[in-house]
Amino acid sequence: METLLALSVSLLAGLLLSRLAKLLNLPAVTAYLIAGILVGPYVLGRLGVAGLGFRTMEELEKNSLISDVALGFIAFSIGNEFRLTQLKKIGKQAAIVGVLQAVVTTALVDIILILLHLAMPDKLPLPAAIVLGAIASATAPAATLMVVRQYKAKGPLTDILLPVVALDDAVGLVLFAISFGVAKALGSGIVDIVSIIVEPILEVVLSLGLGFAMGMLFTLCERFFHSRSKRLSVSIGFVFLTIALSMLKFNIGGVHISFSSLLVCMMLGTVFCNVCDFSEELMERVDRWTAPLFVLFFVLSGAELELSVFADIMIVLIGVVYILARSAGKYSGAFLSAKLSKCDDKIVKFLGVTLLPQAGVALGMAIKSAELGPQYAIIAQITLFAVLIYEIVGPTLTKIALQKAGEIDPEGKTSARHEHLKKKQAEAQKQ
Repeated sequence: METLLALSVSLLAGLLLSRLAKLLNLPAVTAYLIAGILVGPYVLGRLGVAGLGFRTMEELEKNSLISDVALGFIAFSIGNEFRLTQLKKIGKQAAIVGVLQAVVTTALVDIILILLHLAMPDKLPLPAAIVLGAIASATAPAATLMVVRQYKAKGPLTDILLPVVALDDAVGLVLFAISFGVAKALGSGIVDIVSIIVEPILEVVLSLGLGFAMGMLFTLCERFFHSRSKRLSVSIGFVFLTIALSMLKFNIGGVHISFSSLLVCMMLGTVFCNVCDFSEELMERVDRWTAPLFVLFFVLSGAELELSVFADIMIVLIGVVYILARSAGKYSGAFLSAKLSKCDDKIVKFLGVTLLPQAGVALGMAIKSAELGPQYAIIAQITLFAVLIYEIVGPTLTKIALQKAGEIDPEGKTSARHEHLKKKQAEAQKQ
């Protein structure tokens, strides 16, 4: 009962706060994250009233399945943006930008943090600086997708944004695995080629392969059903199944095999939207079903933000340097790669700003970095600090960039209630 009460309070808090955010002209995602902070352990949770909020991080961890499922559906939706008709126009540009901006970001953050390590070696170890550089490459697809959907953004910047964000995660996984292997070697003195090169490449390839196989099977199964409700149920069931399979981990010989749920579900959505002839209609229905799930996901993400990182002034200072370096890397990397691939001027100018949000993937990398040992706890602390700032500020910056690019219509906001009334009036006039 307590868990259900806390989840209902979280959902309603997010929705109510989004009305205030609308008055302040802020994205709904920002409101959901702030609502999460309010119902989390640092605000309402401190009152100790069961069900009013989440009293501890342990209570929040019990709802991790909601986050896993939401991220799976977010990746599935982003995969739907990889339609062959669209990729023929922007595929090459998206690939160049997606790879280069991630590499430039990692290189720039590495250089700046290594210099910072030389200035304060006791506070920022060299392996931590290298790993943080790779974590900097990761972008949060969830916040970006929500802003695009809320404001119904359309145009060349929006068209290239989601494919770039999707590619960014694949490149980020490889960069992190290589950097993590180098950091491990620096700490132990042992170079493991398997963990540095073989395992990250296998993770990407196998994730795409699993997603492709599930996408083909998904499309085949959909053809046996004709009613909209059953097709929707099959769609949800297949995304659930794909998320579950992507959590498999095992060893073959000395090689650790794992999958990225984001890449698997992205490929599932990509195959489905290109093979199934009624995918667009079905995706619209899935989007409606997942709307409250996404709200809950962002509220829980806000509740999980660690406000305790502000207690250590050195963490804050290093965190500020990391945020500035990553922001410079994302902007300059996107600017140069978009210029190189001859993208539209609006893409060159504004794409880097839309790539600033950072969350789930980066946190996953930070958790993985704990394997280096307790002396490198600063990696997780800096990542948590950056995620806290980026998740609150990032969606607003993405919205501003899309507005500046002219891809958000200020008159395009509609009310479902007003639309319903107009429809009824039109029907009455016909009669």
